[in-house]
Amino acid sequence: MKITDKKILVTGANGFLGKHLVAELINNGCSQDNLYTPSHREMDLTLIKNCRDVVQGVDIVIHAAGEVGGIGFNREKPGDLFYDNLMMGVQLMDESRKAGVKKFVAIGTVCAYPKFAKVPFEEMSLWDGYPEETNAPYGLAKKMLLVQAQAYRQQHGFNAIYLLPTNLYGPGDNFNPDSSHVIPALIRKALEAKQKSLAELEVWGSGEASREFLYVQDAARAIVLATIGYDGSEPVNIGSGEEIKIKTLINLIKKLVGYQGTVRWDRTKPDGQPRRKLNTQRAQIEFGFKAEVPFEQGLKNEIEWYISDYLARIKKEVQWYENEYPTKS
Repeated sequence: MKITDKKILVTGANGFLGKHLVAELINNGCSQDNLYTPSHREMDLTLIKNCRDVVQGVDIVIHAAGEVGGIGFNREKPGDLFYDNLMMGVQLMDESRKAGVKKFVAIGTVCAYPKFAKVPFEEMSLWDGYPEETNAPYGLAKKMLLVQAQAYRQQHGFNAIYLLPTNLYGPGDNFNPDSSHVIPALIRKALEAKQKSLAELEVWGSGEASREFLYVQDAARAIVLATIGYDGSEPVNIGSGEEIKIKTLINLIKKLVGYQGTVRWDRTKPDGQPRRKLNTQRAQIEFGFKAEVPFEQGLKNEIEWYISDYLARIKKEVQWYENEYPTKS
């Protein structure tokens, strides 16, 4: 599909993935004037009226919006994560079909896979068991978009595709301690431990669980490639195909930030899914995607971005304080 002349709605465009996705679309020749990127504040997609309004006159919908977070956030708000993600996706896809949208790109999640799926995860194993309990409500809500996409294709001939990205990381990541994923959470902990000269830092779980990570710019490139070149009914994994244990990950982060202390594992906290690694062959075959950014380089980029962003925010806060409370001479 040629996309440069299409009106494209990108939901979640102001989020971590969304910002990189918009940049990638522009890099592929899409005009900013043809990109519709409303914020959550402008268009709360849990409300069906907003879903109806937002798709009018749109050719392509890339649904990247989502309520998402790490293990702690999933344990705290499973109901919100289920309801918000389900309502946003289901209503938006239905209203897109009714409005005559030519293509719907649903961004799913690796959390949709069964807890003990055979490694590496293949798309055909999506229904072989129940997801890991701490993120099952989120994973199942996103998984229903696959069911809807396939049902709408069968009944209405609606061109909806479903992509399954693994855990993302990179510049612009979410470092909020209440909702961040594992990489930004560990980077922040290691930097704060270094700054405070702490002898040790605490990490949840045993460190034996593994994860696969994909650099966010690689993910954005994959989504655009699929938007242009994939029209199949089957789900497609989007990942690097590489696996790393959390224990190895924290040691790498310690090295990159220069923290010399020890790690204390809090085994009263859950590990989450035991292993995550995707089979990424289908993406390469169907639309030529292969991850490019080496993991350690991607981590360096994220750390450097966070440090510069943190310093910029501190500088802004200091400037505000000095403006509000000027020093008397």
